[in-house]
Amino acid sequence: MTVLLIIVTFVVFIAIDMLLNRKRAHVLPLVSAAEAQSVSAFDELLSGFHVPNALRYHPGHTWLMRERKNVHRVGADEFAAILAGPVDRIELPKAGHWVRQGQKVVSLYRGEEKIELVSPVEGEVVEVNAELAANPSQLRNDPYGNGWFMTVFAPDEEGPTRNLLPRNLLSTWMKDAAESFYGLQPQLAGATAADGGRPSKEATANLTPEEWKKAAKTLLLS
Repeated sequence: MTVLLIIVTFVVFIAIDMLLNRKRAHVLPLVSAAEAQSVSAFDELLSGFHVPNALRYHPGHTWLMRERKNVHRVGADEFAAILAGPVDRIELPKAGHWVRQGQKVVSLYRGEEKIELVSPVEGEVVEVNAELAANPSQLRNDPYGNGWFMTVFAPDEEGPTRNLLPRNLLSTWMKDAAESFYGLQPQLAGATAADGGRPSKEATANLTPEEWKKAAKTLLLS
C-alpha cells in the first residue's frame, strides 16, 4: 500500500510539472531570428559604437552574417547608420542581381543627394528587406536587426570571409573611424548623446550635402 501511494504521488507530481511547463510555454513570447539577433548581438562596444563580435565586417562598414550554407545576411554597422543619419529613401538591389564584394550596392538619399554603401560579399541577391525600403528609419534604429539590407547566395563557401576585417583588428579599426567621425566637428550636431559618450543618432543631421558625401566617401569607401 505504501509503495502504491508513493507511485501515485510521483505520477501526480509529474502531471503537475507538465501542466505548469505547458502554461509557461504559452506565456513565452515568440521572437523572430532578426529580433533575437538584434537583442543578443550588442555584446561589444568599441569607441562608443556597437560592434557585435558575432558578425564579420567589411572596411566600408557593412556586415555579414551566415544564415545557412552559402546564404548570408548583409547590413550596415551602427557607425555607418549614424553617419548616414536621417535619410528619406533607401534603394536596394533587386533579387537576382549579382553583386561583387566592395561594389556600391545600397544608396541612401537625403532629397536628391545620396551616399552609397558597399557589399561585403560577392554573390546573387536572394531577398531584399522591403520593410526597410518602406521605413528607412529602421537603419538608424536597428542596424543589426530590422535594418538589414539583403541576403546573398555566395557559391564559394569560403569566399565571403576573404578581405573582411580580422577580429583582432576591429578595435583599432573602430578607434580610427571614431576619431575621424568626431573630427567632423563643429559641423556635427550634438555628436554625443547625454548617456556617457554614445554617438547621437542626429549627429550628422546638420551636415551640408557636400560635407555628408565627403564624410561617406572617406569613411564608408563610397
